[in-house]
Amino acid sequence: MDAGLKRELEAKVYAGERLTREDGIALYESDDLAWLGGLAHHVRTQKNGDVVHFNVNRHLNMTNVCSASCAYCSFQRKPGEKDAYTMRIEEAVRLAKAMEVDSLTELHIVNGLHPTLPWRYYPRSLRELKAALPNVSLKAFTATEIHWFERISGMPADEILDELIDAGLESLTGGGAEIFDWEVRQHIVDHDTHWEDWSRIHRLAHSKGLKTPSTMLYGHIEEPRHRVDHVLRLRELQDETGGFQVFIPLRYQHDFHDSKDGVVRNKLMARTEMATGAEALKTFAVSRLLFDNVPHVKVFWVMHGVTTAQLALSHGADDMDGSVVEYKITHDADNFGTPNKLGRDDLLGLIRDAGFRPVERNTRYEVIREYDGPDLTRRETPQAMRL
Repeated sequence: MDAGLKRELEAKVYAGERLTREDGIALYESDDLAWLGGLAHHVRTQKNGDVVHFNVNRHLNMTNVCSASCAYCSFQRKPGEKDAYTMRIEEAVRLAKAMEVDSLTELHIVNGLHPTLPWRYYPRSLRELKAALPNVSLKAFTATEIHWFERISGMPADEILDELIDAGLESLTGGGAEIFDWEVRQHIVDHDTHWEDWSRIHRLAHSKGLKTPSTMLYGHIEEPRHRVDHVLRLRELQDETGGFQVFIPLRYQHDFHDSKDGVVRNKLMARTEMATGAEALKTFAVSRLLFDNVPHVKVFWVMHGVTTAQLALSHGADDMDGSVVEYKITHDADNFGTPNKLGRDDLLGLIRDAGFRPVERNTRYEVIREYDGPDLTRRETPQAMRL
């Protein structure tokens, strides 16, 4: 990067000026990761100090049967395929109750677009899950699923969201975003929910008082300019609604082994390589710098591995997600050693080892408990990046 441009970008960041599309592309072109990380760390420190948030959550996928066959997805199954499953609501409740340990605060629910399940299955499932777990927040359904519910119910999203909220919904999930630019999206997505409907549904959710996450699946066939475009669309919507709590870059996963039935569903694998740790850190840094009106950036350790997740905390991220236990959507796609579970004590240790102060939160980013940070008097204790 030209030294003059570097100084100009640095000055804009420290002055709190909004970065442009051209600025974002220029940042991606920089090979000075330490400089990028320092700028992003400055912004995350201005917003969140030395805090790293986490929560105690579990993921529940009630069905992997899906009418779509997205090019990146190893989770979906067709009716009758080996390993296809659909839970009865009573079964989902029983499984969720078994997850109610360690002061669980959030249940994260994402499913396939099941071709024959009736619409009523979904509000009923939330209602019964909430009755069984009254103190647990239900973060459920992507905008893609809400759009699918419109199709199978004949109801508009406005009424669908009202009924789901009445049943216990407290937040949508951020999935279904992938990359919004049609130049890329047409090659990776096999459903009808694109930017227009994804943004419409989140805008509607925000108007009803829901706070939602936003995501970006990166590291496949997209280019940095597509990532910049994706973030700026979200930033513009956030200017309008203020409803996004967090931005979550999600690293595209390769299949490192065939699925149990011998079918490799991940059609992008032959065309690309998974993003390196350095590329992941650059993506976190540039995203934090561009997305100036969202309070939090989360590193989903399941998709990045714990070491890269720790490093991301010094490159713009201030949230390490939760304890998870099982995340089938990713673990059906990879076998590169990411653990299924990190408990509260594991997360506390990882956050402290990275030099930060852990804060346990709920779905709404309300503080549940603050913990002591690392012991900075110990010479061997890592410390957060100092500016």
